[in-house]
Amino acid sequence: MPDHQPVNIVMIEDDEGHARLIEKNIRRAGISNTIHHFVDGTSALDFLYENADGPSRNGPAMILLDLNLPDMSGTDILVKIKAENSALRRTPVVVLTTTDDKVEIQRCYDLGCNVYITKPVNYENFADAIRQLGLFLSVIQVPAPDPA
Repeated sequence: MPDHQPVNIVMIEDDEGHARLIEKNIRRAGISNTIHHFVDGTSALDFLYENADGPSRNGPAMILLDLNLPDMSGTDILVKIKAENSALRRTPVVVLTTTDDKVEIQRCYDLGCNVYITKPVNYENFADAIRQLGLFLSVIQVPAPDPA
């Protein structure tokens, strides 16, 4: 079993402006981990499960997940990741979305999300929230995926 592997951050976010802001402010918080950015669920799931560099084959990950994607719902992705037979079921998922509907928030926690963050509309508040997320990412422990 390999020694401590760096945690890859998988960001599934279709809004390029939000993605740039998220990455910039995670970097400002001192996080230098590799960030793999995907703008749709299909390519993200392919990376997560099929790619040789993806977390199911190559070490631990943290997933930043937007719910509103062009090809599928973020909750569909969450269901796949947290399924009982998924190698990534213990992978932390941070839902990072504009949706602040209480029913949707409860649903995401019921499906296994670890953290739910509503993106603030105001730029400075959004940037501050992401910097705080970066600080959070710097201290958490992430489990390795289950062996295939």
